[in-house]
Amino acid sequence: MLDANLKKHIIAAQKMEITEHFLYKKLAKVTNDSHNKKILEQIADDELKHYNFWKNYTNRDVKPKKIQLWFYYLVARILGLTFGLKLMERSEHLAQVTYGEITTIIPEAKSALDDAADHEAQLIALINEDFLAYIGSVILGLSDALVELTGALAGLTLALSNTRLIALTGLIIGIAASLSMGTSEYLSTKSEDGTKNPLKASIYTGTAYLITVMLLIAPYLILIEYNPLICLTITIITAILIIMLFTFYISITKDLSFKKRFFEVAGISLGVAALTFVIGIIVKQFLNVEL
Repeated sequence: MLDANLKKHIIAAQKMEITEHFLYKKLAKVTNDSHNKKILEQIADDELKHYNFWKNYTNRDVKPKKIQLWFYYLVARILGLTFGLKLMERSEHLAQVTYGEITTIIPEAKSALDDAADHEAQLIALINEDFLAYIGSVILGLSDALVELTGALAGLTLALSNTRLIALTGLIIGIAASLSMGTSEYLSTKSEDGTKNPLKASIYTGTAYLITVMLLIAPYLILIEYNPLICLTITIITAILIIMLFTFYISITKDLSFKKRFFEVAGISLGVAALTFVIGIIVKQFLNVEL
């Protein structure tokens, strides 16, 4: 006979499994890729088995968590299957304390759950997503834009001291650089013997670069009558937020350390910005330019 506290934990685990079962079923229905559909249906069946495993102990049916179900469904649809599912699985790991308490009393549950978790992770890793296949190209465009344009804007802010002129110059530099990056990625990918499409790779790189450029220049375009230093401050905050969000995305989809990647990219971008800011001071001082 299960005590009330243990039964409560098992019901929570049971509810989580049935929620994930319905999530995978819903995603399988709207997925056009037959390979991904098969994997999602297989995981959905596995989750139902886990649910029935717990049901043997509770002898009751439970309903899924509708808010959690729709949240992860929308995340997976908007930001990609891999990100949505791995984010959900990561949040599930936070509930391992509950499983720990259960397996101390029901030892046979541990091996079954461990095997199920490993199998599920392997299946999620098999999901094919076009965006993730070209994530290297996206990273290239985004990181280059962050380093180059943040640095350029910092230098221009000190050298020119004119918000309108900085915005115009930064925009021209950014658009030209995005076209250059896209072309370079096309030629680089074409020279490789990989499976990536050179045109797609160049579009991902150029688009990532251009979007980052527009976000970084936006403060100078919106606050055109304000002090350029205020615009630069907002731009640097924007750069940090871009780095934070994209690093979080990569850390989830690629199972990497968020903290390590964030400080690495942020350190490089802000370091280059600080260096070019100093260069701007030197240029302005020695050339005696006032604009």
